[in-house]
Amino acid sequence: MPALSSTMKEGKLSEWLTTEGSPITAGDAIATIESDKADMDLEAFNDGTLLKILVEDGETAKVGDPIALVLEEGESEEDVMAMLNGGGGSTSAPAADETAPPSAPPAAVSEPSTPHTKVYMPALSSTMTSGKVVSWEITPGDSISTGEPLLTVESDKADMEVEHLGEEGFLARVVVEEGGSCEVGEVVAVVVEKETDVAAWEDWVPGASGTPSPAPAATSPAPAVKSSSSKAASSPSPSPPSGGRVVASPLAKKIAAEKGIDLSQVTGTGPEGRITVSDVESFTGSSSASTPPKSSPPPVSTWKPASGVIAATPMARVLAKKQKIDLATITGTGQFGRVTELDVKSAMGEKPKKKKTTGATAPIELPSGFVKYTAMQSAVSSNMEATLAIPIFRVSRVIEMTSFNALYAKVKVKGVTLSALISKAVAMAVEKHPIMNSRHDPKGGIYYNEDINIANAVALEGGLITPVMKNANEKTAEELGVEWKELVQKAREGKLKPDEFNTGTFAITNLGMFGVSAFDAILPPGTGTILALGATTPVLAPCDTCIGGISKRMEMTVTVTCDHRPIYGSDAAVFLKTLADVMENPEKWKIA
Repeated sequence: MPALSSTMKEGKLSEWLTTEGSPITAGDAIATIESDKADMDLEAFNDGTLLKILVEDGETAKVGDPIALVLEEGESEEDVMAMLNGGGGSTSAPAADETAPPSAPPAAVSEPSTPHTKVYMPALSSTMTSGKVVSWEITPGDSISTGEPLLTVESDKADMEVEHLGEEGFLARVVVEEGGSCEVGEVVAVVVEKETDVAAWEDWVPGASGTPSPAPAATSPAPAVKSSSSKAASSPSPSPPSGGRVVASPLAKKIAAEKGIDLSQVTGTGPEGRITVSDVESFTGSSSASTPPKSSPPPVSTWKPASGVIAATPMARVLAKKQKIDLATITGTGQFGRVTELDVKSAMGEKPKKKKTTGATAPIELPSGFVKYTAMQSAVSSNMEATLAIPIFRVSRVIEMTSFNALYAKVKVKGVTLSALISKAVAMAVEKHPIMNSRHDPKGGIYYNEDINIANAVALEGGLITPVMKNANEKTAEELGVEWKELVQKAREGKLKPDEFNTGTFAITNLGMFGVSAFDAILPPGTGTILALGATTPVLAPCDTCIGGISKRMEMTVTVTCDHRPIYGSDAAVFLKTLADVMENPEKWKIA
């Protein structure tokens, strides 16, 4: 049972989409899970055969519990069934631990009884099984409110911010440090209600099993931030926290660092001596002896990260932490102002290596040696390998683009992007040919998708992702233009939600902006069709009404790649004919 959100502790098996004994392919939807947020499809992680269903439709299981057994290639049914029945023959809870005698828990500090909330590693995509903590946005002792960014996780799709979904409180314990990884559903942190309870969790570690234990109910919930009246009654005068630890809000720390103020010299007026922003701003003492951060030059792009978040690559964060360098003092030169590893090295005083050149061209730093895939690149690699088992075919057609380009020039001023306008045209053509919106079902048939969700490939640093415009056929081009801009921005920031990039039913990839005349795309797992768009180029064509008998017009070559199991060549040909009619006669079809 996967963790489909950071607060999910158990899930309900709404419906199995396949049956025992049926073959399954990596990426196929095999079940629908009802979580504490929404109903989501569960995709198969590997190819194999669904051997046995352990949790039936309508039943509930805790996160991490097995819900089915899959027989993979090279495994025998006897071995898998022996593992299942090794715990006394019961199939009601076939946990792997049942085959071994119970072991004593490790010597560790017992779990404090203070009201708290455990934070689990969320499943940021339907194929994610583990995640890596890129960075913690706050440190133990800092306050956290509902909806504020808590940590950044590197999944198999992208680096994504994880927001705190629980009640207001204080980060008491970081279980998985920056750079560390754990399985989906495992505990990564603990948040307590009261700041005074933070110390009780400093040495706590999860149990030896590594599985998250259910969070105890808060028997006496107390608000994380008290009102001014209760504050005055309980704390007549501010006092610094005991133990020599400086307690301050994240924003107060940031402002103090910018002004070069030593927080140990500031008297906090917040709850139990906590230093607030107003305390820092009203501080009149001397600044810290350390050199204040240098003012940052104008950003290299118009995009800026959310307040309090520093955009940096995972390697830059690791190096900065190792060298004890504040990322806030570094100006990023990466895409959208992201701080790169080279930026950190430059801040360390390390000059980039330059290669000798004999000509007048500027020196170029060439990469060399082995570079391990990022989680996103590994996921792309796995998906590409999975496509080798799919029988595909391709069909191409030239589309005359003069009228379409004229329409785009007219609606561009209204905020309609080219991707949105093309997606609208494609959706209208798909609406006429539902087979192009279908996919192969491992149960031995065709699965027709009810909605037309157009996914467009977007290149990111270290990979790509496919933001989805849902129900594109039902929306106007202007609505799609606004939606697409928001999706791209969230993709660049790594803030796309799973259902915003893994719910596409028809995919589009476009290399025309690079001058590519035509290309073939690889079919993504779980879809039936992907459309590849080339560049729009001017060509000379015969013209009976033109002087000289020749005219210039704009043409674009498009190529569809289809799964040949549900879709045939004639289906693709007729679809492209309709798409050409839509794009060559946009006013007749009223696409904008």
